[in-house]
Amino acid sequence: MKNIYLIGPRASGKTTVGKALASTLDRPFVDTDQAFVEQFDQQIADCVKNDGWDVFRKRESDILRTLSGKGGMVVACGGGIVLRDANRQILSRGITIYLLADPEVLAGRLAKDPIEAQRPSLTGKSITDEVQEVLSMRDPMYRECAHVVLHQKGVDAMVREIADTVARIGENS
Repeated sequence: MKNIYLIGPRASGKTTVGKALASTLDRPFVDTDQAFVEQFDQQIADCVKNDGWDVFRKRESDILRTLSGKGGMVVACGGGIVLRDANRQILSRGITIYLLADPEVLAGRLAKDPIEAQRPSLTGKSITDEVQEVLSMRDPMYRECAHVVLHQKGVDAMVREIADTVARIGENS
């Protein structure tokens, strides 16, 4: 079975929706950010601070490549996973869902629950400015590898829509 990849910016709900989807479809769930922390025994912010973004992105790519070989999982991907062409190619071979939310919604979620160890600043700008800038840059990459762009709605509705998409696309196609 193909993996179902959830992509989108920070705070778009990938982990929340992913856990609910995995439960509904009776599949294992993996969050690439959490897998990073477990595998490298290091918070993402610490890796970026000590080793730089390139080291983090390489390790993130290694995790995605490993997960892509297993199949049958629901994978919530880090927001920047689409920055590498090889990652976008892997994502396009699965069933990839882009969780799209308005920048204001994302900024509000980040302000309310910043989780700085997992979500280091990408630009050093205010949350609102950073979200708008990063989303405008990454949106074309998200769309490039997504089979479906899913606009924000309640978790249950999103899970139903993704499950319908998986059934329509076909897990083994």
